[in-house]
Amino acid sequence: MAAIDLDETGWLLDEDDGEPLAEHDLARYFTERLAPPAWATDLIVYVHGWQTPPDSASRAAGRLQEYAEHLVTVPGRYPRLTQEGYRPWTLAVRWPSSSRLSRSGYERIRDRAHAMGARSGTGHAAHVIGRLLGYLDAERPDPTDAPVLANRDGQYLHLVGHSFGCRLLCEAVQWAAEASLGDTLSWNLAGQQPSRPFTADSMLLFQMAAPLDAFGTLFPSLLPEKETATGTPRDGAPLRGPIVSTFSRYDRANGFWHLQAEGERGIGHSGMAPVPLAPSRIRMRPTGQPYPYGSLDHRFVSVDASDFYVRGKRLNPAGSHSDHLRSESAHLLLSLADWSR
Repeated sequence: MAAIDLDETGWLLDEDDGEPLAEHDLARYFTERLAPPAWATDLIVYVHGWQTPPDSASRAAGRLQEYAEHLVTVPGRYPRLTQEGYRPWTLAVRWPSSSRLSRSGYERIRDRAHAMGARSGTGHAAHVIGRLLGYLDAERPDPTDAPVLANRDGQYLHLVGHSFGCRLLCEAVQWAAEASLGDTLSWNLAGQQPSRPFTADSMLLFQMAAPLDAFGTLFPSLLPEKETATGTPRDGAPLRGPIVSTFSRYDRANGFWHLQAEGERGIGHSGMAPVPLAPSRIRMRPTGQPYPYGSLDHRFVSVDASDFYVRGKRLNPAGSHSDHLRSESAHLLLSLADWSR
């Protein structure tokens, strides 16, 4: 597992001295510090959320990976992963997200996440993370180059966010420059294919701290390719697979603090709004119950995790906002990885 640190503007800090890297040093730094290991089958980029110090962010990413590595050993549960192997390499993206557990603290980090991810002005996170994803995509063997559909070689890329980290991740994906890309052999998604310089096989957003209609207002580029009103094709998201977002009615950060700050509950409490596309709405499943392909093969999937994300609802002012570090979450991640094959 590896980690990188961003400052309050979203710029990458040098691991050695904690100073911001020069623009021309990004590629060198990625190559020297973040080259995907050849043994890895799946690359996981994890961006944490509110109230998460750097060490806690790395531990959170590590716990999710440990749950997954334990579950994947159960015979017959993830047949494609069993056949092809599952050896994950996780990269934690860490950023300053700590504040008081209060409305003002919530608003402060919300505003910081927005400013860091903004593609105009002083925010750099979208640029840096976008460059990072492009680097990882360029360095990994491409699974779509495999000659046989049932035996795709290469490394799969999965994006995982939590809370405000989901916003940073979505901004980074939107930032991608336009480029052509060949067809993929995995997800169908109604025949929609992206035309961007890099692609991810799945995006999993835990308890996203954003407005219910965020994918119609803040992140319109995450829509699949489609014809515009003028008849001119537009570029779709650099995603081969679905955008999956969890929510729980016990998430007080998204239910109470988001309501106080923005006048409505957030995605992590109530799920995605049907704007611009109606999401597939499903319930989170226990680890012994598989996810059918049809339940996940949609551009947007809204997963009700209220049966599992419950801890902290009485004593913790954020409720179950950070209750995603559990085996059921890893089961969802592994199911996405399994169906990516």
